[in-house]
Amino acid sequence: MTNTTHTPRPAGPLAHLDVLISGASVAGPSLALWLSRYGARVTVVEKAPALREGGFAVDFRGKVHRTVLRRMGIWDEVHRHQTHMGRQTIVEADDTERVDLPAFLMSGDVEIFRGDLSRILHERTRDRVEYVFGDSVATLTEDSEGVDVTFDHGAPRRFDLVVGADGLHSHTRRLVFGDESRYLRFLGYYVAGFDVPNHLGLDRTARIYSEPGRTVMISNYDGAPEAAGVGLVFRSERLDFDRHDLAQQKKILAERFAGLGWKHAPKALEGLERAEDLYFDAIAQIHVDRLSQGRVVLLGDAGYGATMGGIGTGTALVSAYVLAGELAAARGDHRVGFAAYEAEIRDYAKGCQKTSGNAGPFLAPPSERKIRSRDRAYRMLSSRFLAGFFKRLTERAASDLTLKDYGALVPYPNRQP
Repeated sequence: MTNTTHTPRPAGPLAHLDVLISGASVAGPSLALWLSRYGARVTVVEKAPALREGGFAVDFRGKVHRTVLRRMGIWDEVHRHQTHMGRQTIVEADDTERVDLPAFLMSGDVEIFRGDLSRILHERTRDRVEYVFGDSVATLTEDSEGVDVTFDHGAPRRFDLVVGADGLHSHTRRLVFGDESRYLRFLGYYVAGFDVPNHLGLDRTARIYSEPGRTVMISNYDGAPEAAGVGLVFRSERLDFDRHDLAQQKKILAERFAGLGWKHAPKALEGLERAEDLYFDAIAQIHVDRLSQGRVVLLGDAGYGATMGGIGTGTALVSAYVLAGELAAARGDHRVGFAAYEAEIRDYAKGCQKTSGNAGPFLAPPSERKIRSRDRAYRMLSSRFLAGFFKRLTERAASDLTLKDYGALVPYPNRQP
């Protein structure tokens, strides 16, 4: 277990609060940034031994995302670390190019690796937020004055509030709200990702090949000549597998993608057996009846997540801004603050989730006819007139919120116009 200690917290409307956040990916540190600005004492606990590096690229799009990034003071830094992803090309089995995907469709206004974003947020908060790595919450016991928390390794502690920002498979949600099976909706597809040598010599470009119900993508997002990422998407009935059994997951993927017709598929799949960084999960959504119970509240994927296509990272940053702002406006009264947070965010989060409902069929259409139909739509997007229309369409859900300005409570430091 490792931890970092924080400097004395500033005065502010939340100076009397001690808050525990479970999860140090994106949602948790985003909330920590805001709560600490409002004066709260914040502890972030993360089961991983350190910040997770790499991960999928995530994007931000539309006015609401831009506004929050600027108020956080990280807009310029996000841009300095953006992927600058270029052509993403759908190909035939013999690698003949069929159609290019518009960059905005896949990469938004700005795109960054999740690991880079997590590092930026950690660097912005580590001097005033306590981070505890290599540990996780074991039990939560609430009374009228606070929450007693035990940990897998650390000593028991007491907090005023607890935030579950620990992802789609949130342990905090299970402890307080019940088993995941009550809230997770499977959408009929699975997704996997792992790194391989860059044998195609890609440079911030991607090749995408689809057969009915399965797609393989090989991408290079950072211009590094030695490595590329393989993404696999396939249609399936719900599978019973151990999320911690790497060998079992590799076996499933090898069986599902056996015999794929693309000339570069065998070379890409060779890397599966050697992969140590495999990501494999269902394409699914989380739907809870409420986002808080007592002194515990859910944030980001833990409360309204979607595996992919749901603008989840942008939603997490926006929701962290709103949750902290509403708590500050309520002077730390969690009953008022949590209710206001839910009233502000629920419809917005649901709207963003809706965009993920077609992620699986979009990436791996179930029939040859639907593959051709998807590709025709891509060709239409290459026209300047339709590209502008569809760009606005992709931003609609991400921008469907009127942001309150909480800056009167504590001015935004380093606020960027």
